[in-house]
Amino acid sequence: MTPIWRPTARLLTVDPDERVLLFGSVDDDGKRWWFTPGGGVQRGETVTEAAVRELAEETGFACTEAELGPVVATSASRFIGYDGRLYFGAHTFFFLRVPHPEIVIDGQEDYELSFITGHRWWTVDELRSTTDEIFPSPIALADLMRRLLRGEMPDRPVRLPRG
Repeated sequence: MTPIWRPTARLLTVDPDERVLLFGSVDDDGKRWWFTPGGGVQRGETVTEAAVRELAEETGFACTEAELGPVVATSASRFIGYDGRLYFGAHTFFFLRVPHPEIVIDGQEDYELSFITGHRWWTVDELRSTTDEIFPSPIALADLMRRLLRGEMPDRPVRLPRG
């Protein structure tokens, strides 16, 4: 089966307590897993435009393209979508600080509401010590978050392993 190309815009969204937002879901076997906000880039849309749109839809936070700043990380994965098809995802990550931890999910699409089971704000130490499944890799994500929270923007995007 040839995978379907799916570029995505993802967000490393950080609250004032320096915790990163992850959404939760449960797989077919009942195992909980976590992932960053974001989603597919639509036809004719730049990855930055997609990040701004996805942020507003999934969290209720609004920002401009300029407020996102540069791409801080990339990742790639093959996965089976909720439609049962095989995808090859090329993920682009932006870093954004938000003014508070309250999110609004009114803009989430029906399919998102069908598989997102909740959200949680994670500290760097929690990412490093969890046994939960997190995409991208929780250790690599924790290392990147520690750098970003210190104000160290990478010269070029960091490559994050899937998990």
